[in-house]
Amino acid sequence: MSYAFLNGEFMPLENAKVGVMTHALHYGTAIFEGIRGNWNPEDEKMFIFQPEQHYKRFLQGCKIMRIGVPYSPEELTEITTELVRKTGYKQDIYIRPLAFKGSERVAVLKLQDVDDSLVIFAIPFGAYLDLEAAANCCTSSWRRMSDYMIPPDAKISGLYVNGILAKTEATLAGFDEAILLTEEGYVSEGTGENIFIFNNGKLVTPGVYDNILKGITRDTVIDLARNELGIETVERHVRRSELYTADECFLTGTAAHLTPVGKIDNHLIGSGEIGELTKKLQNLYFDVIRGRNPKYLHLCKLV
Repeated sequence: MSYAFLNGEFMPLENAKVGVMTHALHYGTAIFEGIRGNWNPEDEKMFIFQPEQHYKRFLQGCKIMRIGVPYSPEELTEITTELVRKTGYKQDIYIRPLAFKGSERVAVLKLQDVDDSLVIFAIPFGAYLDLEAAANCCTSSWRRMSDYMIPPDAKISGLYVNGILAKTEATLAGFDEAILLTEEGYVSEGTGENIFIFNNGKLVTPGVYDNILKGITRDTVIDLARNELGIETVERHVRRSELYTADECFLTGTAAHLTPVGKIDNHLIGSGEIGELTKKLQNLYFDVIRGRNPKYLHLCKLV
C-alpha cells in the first residue's frame, strides 16, 4: 500500500490532498527530488540509494526557493525509511519528496508571503528507459534553461517544463529521448538525465557551467569509473558533433539509472548497441545500488 508523509503526518497516499488554489500548482513554486528504493531479490532487502545526498541537494534548493523545511537530511532519511517500511513493497520503488508553497493564494508573487508544505511518498517504479536496448535520441529544438534565468542545479518544479517540452517533441517524432543544448550550442543534458560519451579511451561529460543538474548518479558513475576501472572522467564543453563520432554514449539519472544510447539524430553511436564500457559501468552500478557490493554499502540505506 502506498503511503505519504504530509506536513508531519503519515497517511495513505490517497488521503494526501491539496486544494486547486495551491500556489505551487499555479506557479511551479516547489522543489522536488527523485530517490530510488532498490529491491534485492536474492537477499529480500530494500536499499534506498544515497538518501542523505539527495536530501542535502533538496534542502539547498529549498533555500533558493525560500521554502522552510524543519528537518535535517538525516531526519528526512529516517522519515523516508519509516515511510518505505510502512509500504511493505518488495519491488523497486520511486520516492518523491516535494517541498512546495502550499498556501491557497493566487496572484501572489512574493515567496516570503506564502506558507510552506512538505510531502514525501513512495510508489512502485520499474525501468524509466530500456536498459538493454540502446536509446534512440535527438537533439532538441528547445535549449536548456540558463543559470541566469533559473538555477538549473536545483530541482525547481517549474524549471522542468523545459525538459517536458523537449521530451514531448522527441517522442512525438519517434525518438526515445531528447538531448538539450546550451544557448551557446554545447551539449547540456537529457530531459532528466546527465550524458556521457566515451571516445578514444576517454570518458567525457559536460560540466556544471553547461547548465546541468549535478546528478547524484552522475557522481556515482564518475567514482565507479575511476575506482573500479581506472578511468578518469573529463568534465568539459562537449560539441554536438562529438556525440555523432563517440564510440559509446550513455545517460545517467535516478530514474534512468545508466541507459545506453545507440543513435543520436539518426547517427549510429558505435555499433548502435550497448557499449563495452557502458555495460561494465551498468553492472557495477546495479551491484552498488542493490547492496551487493560491500565496498559501497555505506551509500545505501537498508530499510
